[in-house]
Amino acid sequence: MSRKKKNQVKPPAFFQKFSKRPDGTWPQGAFYHGSRAGLLVLLAAAITLLFPSGTRVTVAPYALGDVATEDFVADVGFQIPRDSAEVASQQAEAAAAIPPVFQEDPTIPDGVEIRLNEFFDDVASAVEAGGRPAVERVLTEEDLGSLMEDADYFLDPGQLQTIRDATLNAVRQFSNLVLDSDDGMEVLGAGQIQVIRSDRSEISVDVEDLLWGRGFYEAAVEALPPSTPVFERTFRIFLIHYPFSPYEPDLSRTAARRAEASSAVQTTEGEVVAGEIIIRRGDQVGSPALRLIAAHQDALQDQGLMQELGRDWVSSLGRFLLNLLLLGVFGLLLFFYRREVYESFRWVFLMAALVFVYFLIGAGISWQGYPSELLPIAFVVLPVAILWDGRMALILAMVLGVLTGAQEPFNDFTVLAFITFGGGAAALSARAVRRRSQTWIFIALITLGNTLGIAAFGLMGDLEPGSIPLSILFAAMNATVSAILAMGFMPVFEWFTGITTDQTLLEWADPNRSLIKSLSLEASGTYAHTINVANLAEAAATAIGANGLLTRVGVYYHDVGKMLKPQYFVENQPGSRNPHDKLKPHTSATIVREHVTEGERMARDEGVPDIVARFIPEHHGTQLIGYFYEKAKEESEEEPDELEFRYPGPKPQSKETAIAMLADSIES
Repeated sequence: MSRKKKNQVKPPAFFQKFSKRPDGTWPQGAFYHGSRAGLLVLLAAAITLLFPSGTRVTVAPYALGDVATEDFVADVGFQIPRDSAEVASQQAEAAAAIPPVFQEDPTIPDGVEIRLNEFFDDVASAVEAGGRPAVERVLTEEDLGSLMEDADYFLDPGQLQTIRDATLNAVRQFSNLVLDSDDGMEVLGAGQIQVIRSDRSEISVDVEDLLWGRGFYEAAVEALPPSTPVFERTFRIFLIHYPFSPYEPDLSRTAARRAEASSAVQTTEGEVVAGEIIIRRGDQVGSPALRLIAAHQDALQDQGLMQELGRDWVSSLGRFLLNLLLLGVFGLLLFFYRREVYESFRWVFLMAALVFVYFLIGAGISWQGYPSELLPIAFVVLPVAILWDGRMALILAMVLGVLTGAQEPFNDFTVLAFITFGGGAAALSARAVRRRSQTWIFIALITLGNTLGIAAFGLMGDLEPGSIPLSILFAAMNATVSAILAMGFMPVFEWFTGITTDQTLLEWADPNRSLIKSLSLEASGTYAHTINVANLAEAAATAIGANGLLTRVGVYYHDVGKMLKPQYFVENQPGSRNPHDKLKPHTSATIVREHVTEGERMARDEGVPDIVARFIPEHHGTQLIGYFYEKAKEESEEEPDELEFRYPGPKPQSKETAIAMLADSIES
């Protein structure tokens, strides 16, 4: 689509200070650039405010006994926790039901038996070698000082053998039943212990069958034949000094199994779904409600949705900076590569307003939980493509895609892709449409782009198969509404920017327009001349890369002023009758000049766009009305005033009006 010409409609008073001066220059300086930079900053700030904390929320606290001032609605779904004391009690019971775990080491009793034999052999050798002093040395070496007072008991070989046999028999008899006195405390209250044997198998042993502490010593003494108190005391000391239990407590495994049993206890008793009312307005807040509020806050915190007041301003500043940088990409594009757009504050302001409306609607979509396929990207891109060009609109669509994806509610690659697909289709489809009646072409192309994108994500598995038809339906609805609204607002956009689009030019080319129709009825010769000039001028404009459509439409109106006095122009004169033959040259020149001045007045009164109305004064420029000027010179002795025989102008200010001047002269 050709680049549009700017219509010099007087801008609203507010914008005149930001726009081109009457002398055609632009105000350069801090205010000139600052106004555009300020607009960019304001837009970034507005987007940040529309998405103040993404999906994060702040929860108002309640205390026990408070009355809810409004419905308390769950922002996210969460599990309802059970009473903590009840859960703790059940977890303790579950842990206590797990039997203690012991590791079996069958080598321990054998090792104790070997040590006992070595000890008694040493005592026997000491008795033979040195009597009591030697026995005392053995007791000292074995750390059995408590037997010193009974050292004489070992001097009798018969008594020594008796105590030796009794101790070894106790080791053999009780080795699989005895626990260390400290280990026995581990099984208090338990019905069984779990023993992991040396071959890694596990067996359960009833606690009632086990012996430890005082119970073990009493059982061991009872198993002795009738004996003296000295014998029993000595026997007990040996059992204490040489513990021979094959069971070692496995504390870590016991703790792990009890922790697993404890964690298996159900800690929740139901579920709250997002949007469900937790507390109704006017209800008193009790303990169950407080438990729900705390669980709700924990769920928000776990999902990163809880607003942290101390960091909120930092997060907002970061989002603002990100929005500003992304918008700045498009701003720099205008500054370096679309200077004519950058120089018009009205044009920049309109694009900023369109972007703001887009994000305002996007915020509403987010707040209501509607699908992202409804984001109206085409409403922004279509006007930019039609008013300026498709390439700039395409870049804007890509920037908006990234900017939309940067907002937390739409922070997903599929959203970025959908915006790019829809915006790109809208930007490029502007080349295929020249009439507003062809809006459905826009809609079809945009819908096709979105549909292909949705199909691609569906094939990749990023969309559920059942959701694809609904996504396409939403995309089609969005394309329809956005395109219709964009085209409906185009007359307002054209007025505001002063740009006349091809669609408007085609509307003014309608032969049923009052000026053209009146021209065809009241000055048929001029009308035929106009059509011929239009054909010739359009072909020439197209050949040199000018706006052929603008040239044609401008030529349609270039001679409308002739309809006021058509008989004074040769193409409308029947036969050889020429009313100028009876007029003075000055009067004839005035009549000929009037077809320019009156034609421009008629066009302005009819509301013809300025860019079209310019063809009326510029197609003759300031040319001399030569025939009547020469005639005036012949009839008067004085030199006539040349200004009275010139068209008022101005000279052609564009390629299109210059072509119209040449084509008009050639056809005439």
